[in-house]
Amino acid sequence: MHILKILVTGAAGFIGAAVSIKLLQRGDQVIGIDNLNSYYDVNLKQARLQRLQNFSGFTFVPLDIADKAGLDALFADGTIRQVIHLAAQAGVRHSLSNPHSYIQSNMVGFAHILECCRQHAIQHLVYASSSSVYGANRQTPFSVQDNVDHPISLYAASKKANELMAHSYSHLFALPTTGLRLFTVYGPWGRPDMSPFLFTRNILQGKPIDVFNYGNHRRDFTYIDDIANGLVKVIDQPAQSNPAWSGHSPDPSSSFAPYKVYNMGNNKPVELLDFIAALENCLGKKAIVNLMPLQHGDIPDTYADVSHFEQDFAYKPMTDIIEGIGQFVTWYKGYYG
Repeated sequence: MHILKILVTGAAGFIGAAVSIKLLQRGDQVIGIDNLNSYYDVNLKQARLQRLQNFSGFTFVPLDIADKAGLDALFADGTIRQVIHLAAQAGVRHSLSNPHSYIQSNMVGFAHILECCRQHAIQHLVYASSSSVYGANRQTPFSVQDNVDHPISLYAASKKANELMAHSYSHLFALPTTGLRLFTVYGPWGRPDMSPFLFTRNILQGKPIDVFNYGNHRRDFTYIDDIANGLVKVIDQPAQSNPAWSGHSPDPSSSFAPYKVYNMGNNKPVELLDFIAALENCLGKKAIVNLMPLQHGDIPDTYADVSHFEQDFAYKPMTDIIEGIGQFVTWYKGYYG
């Protein structure tokens, strides 16, 4: 008998590694794929993988989702039953200078994943969307019922496109798909291109930190364990069609097809300057702040309405910013000595 497995794409990534650990801890068999690209420190990705390889239920396959033949071969043995798709070219600012990497990974790669899921009767595809899809929207908290037709970066547009592509596959092939709009995920083993990492490194080294929008950002910082625990709940509950859905007044978050979109955020936006103060407190050192204008492509505020997620999964994030930053700083000092 084949043991059924969950495929996690981007398994050496920040969220991919954390979710894989949660799945492995509860006894799931996990196949992890990653192309280990050099967008940020590959050694950190290798270190995350090392932790996963301590579990007997984990198999790693170095693979790029843009490699269709490689993905076809991976799915061919028929043991993958669910897919958590987290591989993507991340980062808003990088998309201003490297648009093609986003098209290749986030659009072409996602199309390959959808096609493999269809051809191999996958029970549920869960994929990472992003809070950036809210783009030019200003009404907060951001609701999955809001129109999201005004992305302000190519990264955001690629994530919105993923939601649309997923819907077409849910409709045409009855493939259950759930998209999760993730809000500023942070914590131990995080991404070095994100503010908690950049700020911590510079504060410790006595270098200035660049604070955009003159510090007037508010971000719905969401702790990594809260995201990983939420993702595990989602994979167990395939998207269902919404019998009340109407084409006359379409609900953007659900469908007549087995398709759902949720926000996964902390539902408690934090002023960027308060975030920095909490970091300073944990590090026992003041930041040298370099106030800068709003960056092209950045959303001034993010704030997630998570009521739909809470209702459908009886789950909400538990970790407040002080606790989360404390955990991150402890990890950072341990990892980097």
